[in-house]
Amino acid sequence: MEKPYDIARFYGFANFADFAEWQGRLKGLMRQGGARGTILLAAEGINGTISGPRAGLDEIFAALRKHPGFENITPVFTPSDTIPFEKIKVRLKREIVTLKQPVNLKNVGAYVAPENWNALINDPNTVTIDARNRFEYYYGHFKGAVDPDTERFSELPGFLTANRDMLTGKKVAMYCTGGIRCEKSTAWLRGQGIEEVYHLKGGILAYLEQIPPEQSLWEGECFVFDDRETVASNQKTTLLFDISAHKT
Repeated sequence: MEKPYDIARFYGFANFADFAEWQGRLKGLMRQGGARGTILLAAEGINGTISGPRAGLDEIFAALRKHPGFENITPVFTPSDTIPFEKIKVRLKREIVTLKQPVNLKNVGAYVAPENWNALINDPNTVTIDARNRFEYYYGHFKGAVDPDTERFSELPGFLTANRDMLTGKKVAMYCTGGIRCEKSTAWLRGQGIEEVYHLKGGILAYLEQIPPEQSLWEGECFVFDDRETVASNQKTTLLFDISAHKT
């Protein structure tokens, strides 16, 4: 049976100098289309998780695709029986994901599709790095992944710098929840001279959606920071909390 709503998660990096002007516009489009959720706007781009009737969501993405740099923005949709968010939140930020480091986002690590991820991280010459925080790692991570033991994403470059010897001469595989943190962390690492850097396309959520449980190398649960409580994906439990509480 077709479900009445969709949950859409999306992000895009672009020159978004007029981002503040989009705050009211996006709020209006969300109200008009019956959508709720959180969207973050900054000069570097957009990041959000919203839910509502598919037609209303499509209107939002159609408007965004008319902005230079967002022509190819591709949300990931998950059908839902309810709208799991209470409010419309469109917030202005300095960064849509806070690294506090200059990065060249045209120099990101190589994308690895979920179906090819197991082979990469099982390679003995690969170091797998969790780009999330210690709280997220504690509740779930890929088998054998290194925990940087950070509280905020902005602490990750310090860990990578202090442990450069561990990465030198190795393949470095990085992953995060939906992919956005890896866009910045892999670009930063390549900017430091580590060339063979990879990241999981679509993040953990794409992996859990696409890889059968009997083949999965994921251990535990995956936390995503929005208003949802729990959803099941390939018999994995995904716990979700409010994005506003996320310490990046």
